[in-house]
Amino acid sequence: MQRPMEGVRVLEVAQFTFVPAAGAVLADWGADVIKIEHAERGDGQRGLVRVLGYDAVSKESSFFPIVEGPNRGKRSVGLALEKPSARRVLDELIRTSDVFLTNFLPDARAKLRIDVEDIRAVNPDIIYVRGSGFGARGEEARKGGYDSTAFWARGGSAAGVTPPGAERMIRMPAGAYGDAIGGMTIAGGIAAALYSRATTGEPSVVDVSLLGVGAWATQFTVNMALMNGGPLPVNTQPRYGSVTNPLIGAYRTSDGRWIELSMLQPGRYWTEFCKLSGREELARDERFDSTEKLMANAAAAAEIVAGLIASRPYEEWVEILSRGEGQWSAVQSAWEVGQDPSLRANGLIAPVVDADGIDRELVANPVQFDETPAVLTRAPQFAEHTDDVLRSLGIGEEELIALKIEGAAT
Repeated sequence: MQRPMEGVRVLEVAQFTFVPAAGAVLADWGADVIKIEHAERGDGQRGLVRVLGYDAVSKESSFFPIVEGPNRGKRSVGLALEKPSARRVLDELIRTSDVFLTNFLPDARAKLRIDVEDIRAVNPDIIYVRGSGFGARGEEARKGGYDSTAFWARGGSAAGVTPPGAERMIRMPAGAYGDAIGGMTIAGGIAAALYSRATTGEPSVVDVSLLGVGAWATQFTVNMALMNGGPLPVNTQPRYGSVTNPLIGAYRTSDGRWIELSMLQPGRYWTEFCKLSGREELARDERFDSTEKLMANAAAAAEIVAGLIASRPYEEWVEILSRGEGQWSAVQSAWEVGQDPSLRANGLIAPVVDADGIDRELVANPVQFDETPAVLTRAPQFAEHTDDVLRSLGIGEEELIALKIEGAAT
């Protein structure tokens, strides 16, 4: 069973990445995801042509990675939900859906009559899913948020990676970083809600906030602070290694690349590392010839490791460390991640054909069923499926034309 969501229909009234990313995952898993976009403006993300200093649109085609990632595999319907005539179409879609997915704020949901009570009045069995910045309750329930604010800044990640006294805060390592993690979280919640409905007959209201996902991601230090009863003391790490382990942390190669070591058992891997690096005598050095001594003299050992790593280029170290059993990793750029042999061997960089018929590739969601990679289809163009979807609901040509003339549909 490679598409466990086959037969599930998801109605998505959402934009940007956080909640639409959940719809993309469900589409990868086989769900029929119908995305409602405003009849005139579409998803606000379609207007972002430059993001983080990069062109977000392909120069040679209509391929739009910032839209493709969170919207692949869906069908797009253009509806102006604020127009009364669009309501009949929306209600028909609600009636035939298993899941209603939104990230609209409470005031917008109330204005458009798409809150829980409104949707359940049409389909009492539907699973209702809200993605928010700061949660469905509390003083900030009506406050909007992006992953840079709710997930990264408020959720603890920014403080966790920014050194004390730094002149600027460290930014997220990629666009939509928290959004993508949050979308995967929502997809898991929907899967659990569908299982619950199947076993109990009761539909759920599912809530996931970017702040909650951010706190979950940093839970180790948050839990430590809660146990401590206050802020954790500043823990300044040594330049190399850790306080008791020279085989942990990032080391720079002679050509300016980085290697991340994570050999949590220094006594077990020290001899191997010394042999691989051509310095077997270091394993017999009286400062390092037992686990206890190695941990006690970790700072000196780490300086030696730094010198060894700095003496050879990156590619050479990749080959050398690949011969050992200790845990390590190359520090890769975005391009290198896209070429990663393990990702490709597992089908996690997946092919997709764009709207112009050009072969492309996208990162697939990390969950696979029966060892079968996901089969991706491109994201829809704006309102691409309006006619087909509306006809499938029994809406005739005259009504369809009237809806378009009125601007209620595109």
